[in-house]
Amino acid sequence: MCTEDTKRGVIQNRSRATQINNFKNLRYGNITPTDIDGFIDFGNRYFIYIEVKLLGNDLPYGQRLALERLCDATQRGGVSSITYVVKHNVQNFNDDVDVGDLYVSEYRQDFKWHEQVERIKLKDAITKMCFQQ
Repeated sequence: MCTEDTKRGVIQNRSRATQINNFKNLRYGNITPTDIDGFIDFGNRYFIYIEVKLLGNDLPYGQRLALERLCDATQRGGVSSITYVVKHNVQNFNDDVDVGDLYVSEYRQDFKWHEQVERIKLKDAITKMCFQQ
């Protein structure tokens, strides 16, 4: 039997997770909702925002703007904040994407976007930022 700790971070209802949220009735001119693929709050000391894209796809303009504004606003509010963009090449929809094992392609920190030059996996980047400073 699984304990509560072993279930954390794992999709509990796969069929429900495939259900699409349709935001067509939440359009305000050119403004429409966006999603954030992941968020981690380390005790209000660090906020980590995560966006996952298929290799070859970039953040659309509106999503990039929303993520940078959110990251910057929390940074200005006194919480060290970073947005990571990671990419994968998992083509089969039935295969899980291990987000922590993906390489960071770019990140937003200190009010600007940075291209990730050093090849680093997301799990390692978060650990380095939050636990090894």
